[in-house]
Amino acid sequence: MFSFKRLNALALAVTLLAASFVYNAQAAAQSSQPRASQNAGEKLVYPVTKKLEQYDDYHGTKVADPYRWLEDADSAETRAWVEAQNKVTFAYLDRIPARPRIKERLTKLWNYEKYGTPFKQGGRYFYFKNDGLQNQSVLYTVTSLDGNPKVLLDPNTLSSDGTVALAGLSITDDGKLMAYGLAASGSDWTEWKVRDVETGKDLADNIKWVKFSGASWTRDGKGFFYSRYDEPKEGQKMSGANYYQKLYYHRIGTSQSEDALIYERPDRKELGFGGNVTEDGRFLIISVWQGTEQKNRVYYKDLQAKNSEVIKLLDDFDASYNFIGNDGPVFWFQTDLSAPRSRVIAIDTREPGRKNWKELIPQQAETLQGVSVVNDRFIILYLKDARTQVKVHRLDGKLEREVALPGIGSAGGFGGKRKDRETFYSFTSFTVPPTIYRYDVATGKSTLFRQPKVAFNPEDYETKQVFYKSKDGTRVPMFITHKKGLKLDGDNPTYLYGYGGFNISLTPSFSIGNLVWMEMGGVYAMPNLRGGGEYGEEWHQAGMKLRKQNVFDDFISAAEWLIENKYTSTSKLAIGGGSNGGLLVGAAITQRPELFGAALPAVGVMDMLRFQKFTIGWAWVSDYGSSDNPDEFKALYAYSPLHNLKSGTSYPPTMVTTADHDDRVVPGHSFKFAAALQAAHKGDAPVIIRIETKAGHGAGKPTSKTIEEISDRWGFLVHVLNVDAHSGKPEAGSNR
Repeated sequence: MFSFKRLNALALAVTLLAASFVYNAQAAAQSSQPRASQNAGEKLVYPVTKKLEQYDDYHGTKVADPYRWLEDADSAETRAWVEAQNKVTFAYLDRIPARPRIKERLTKLWNYEKYGTPFKQGGRYFYFKNDGLQNQSVLYTVTSLDGNPKVLLDPNTLSSDGTVALAGLSITDDGKLMAYGLAASGSDWTEWKVRDVETGKDLADNIKWVKFSGASWTRDGKGFFYSRYDEPKEGQKMSGANYYQKLYYHRIGTSQSEDALIYERPDRKELGFGGNVTEDGRFLIISVWQGTEQKNRVYYKDLQAKNSEVIKLLDDFDASYNFIGNDGPVFWFQTDLSAPRSRVIAIDTREPGRKNWKELIPQQAETLQGVSVVNDRFIILYLKDARTQVKVHRLDGKLEREVALPGIGSAGGFGGKRKDRETFYSFTSFTVPPTIYRYDVATGKSTLFRQPKVAFNPEDYETKQVFYKSKDGTRVPMFITHKKGLKLDGDNPTYLYGYGGFNISLTPSFSIGNLVWMEMGGVYAMPNLRGGGEYGEEWHQAGMKLRKQNVFDDFISAAEWLIENKYTSTSKLAIGGGSNGGLLVGAAITQRPELFGAALPAVGVMDMLRFQKFTIGWAWVSDYGSSDNPDEFKALYAYSPLHNLKSGTSYPPTMVTTADHDDRVVPGHSFKFAAALQAAHKGDAPVIIRIETKAGHGAGKPTSKTIEEISDRWGFLVHVLNVDAHSGKPEAGSNR
């Protein structure tokens, strides 16, 4: 969730690589997790959850919060509650006949080679590869594409259970040193180290308390810039609010205590800083971010001038300005200033006044997603109805060509340096695993580099894109994928997945988990809700703050469209989403509990009145608003999942998922929601919570945990939706 896009290019590439394999909002329980023997067909008896007389006054409205004590995830009382809930949950899951078969099929299909997009630095190529079932992908380096690669970093050797993951990396310009960040148990906190690329040995350097930051080397390779927070107070590491980020420079061979403070703002605790050195090594570009707001500021520092000051180039906080590259003192930016779908401009720092700005590539009908500079050309990624288009422009802005992609889907990569002739990109769709291509920028020719081999026939499946009308008449796109020959008889098990927030776009991508769902006769549906970035900043803002209800309306309308068009019916329709998507699912079942056959809210933001009080939650105010504001409080209170559960209501079968090390959306959200849901729910349908240990918000999750989590997810759905895991027909002995 909540992307902080001001990372340096290589660190961001690692983040996107990890996400491309598959996003799973929650991992599986360890084998030591307590289990019980209750039959899955019996009415569940939930643990008794203590209620407190806790009330808060919001602008004259008193709001009860009886489960406030569950916010303390480390208390003995909360740990006992977690153990009791997991005992009920896994007793239920253990009795589902289809679950072992699903896990076996997932494991078999997952066991194929997966490649990341290569990048080049200092005459070396670097890329990630996973042999199939490795918990973490391994970083390799090679001097030529036909040479013998060597392992540079294998995260699987850093922990016995695969819960230590690579969270970012940066290579020196000469390719000799690598700074890399490690995250444990899914936490956002990263610890940075430095490795000699040739020997594979680590230096003594060790950088702690880094969060939401990459590393960017000076061109001489003597040190790098990074951002960090102060060491948290005792007991506040996983829940304390993150404020006052500072930008530092670390010189190799020195201790962190000697790092030079480059920039801070003690007067503005919410500001964060991303420092990136330009390709020519002359400037440090400082992107100043404020939460998840798309707007940012841009400052810079001349690294060739002794004792140079930080210069505030763009300080009005009026738009998004993403630095692309520079031609000496001329800086290129992607911006949504006066262009909600973005454009490319040039600013001469010698004459930085707005009247001197030059538009190189104007706003198009498509949404501009990203720009790189390779072979003295701009390579631009666009979204056209949530499908990737790639165009190549000369540096004067003139269109040269459109890149011929292998089909309709999602492409990413296209990184490199200004004088490079080649670049690499990955292409994927719902039925095409991430396939790597080498692209010759000068000739426009794509050559297949790595093609994964998955044991299924993509010709057995089809994808279509439909457009439906939301409650207010807005036209919303939705992708639908399933086996060919699907009968529109209203009896197909369907998984409707959504997000709708923070300018994040959902585009076609390959997932073994979704493939197994479709093998069982399931339909996978993914609407592009307002609040996302598929149609630019206007689409994003249409689902923000006081307009957040539009997102839920779009999602509910997608469900109604699927039912009306005979893809499915209420009894066969499941909904899912993670993080902001978990909020989406929580809001949907509290607003329309009768519409859905099952719900899977994962690591969701469920308490919309208190989210800003924990870790980086304050940063989401730009998208959600805050209960501190009277008008925004009314909007938040009207849809907050925790506060809109109604006693005596029959809610759909629900499995809430969260993790004890989630320091992005703290687990108290899901704990409180699950307790309140169990108390309010009427009927025999299960409403359970699955709480993972040694896991976080989703990034860096080991393959083993991912497979366990998906097995539980699909096992739960085939049971409560009454579906046979082999054919999509009713499962024998199923009981909702």
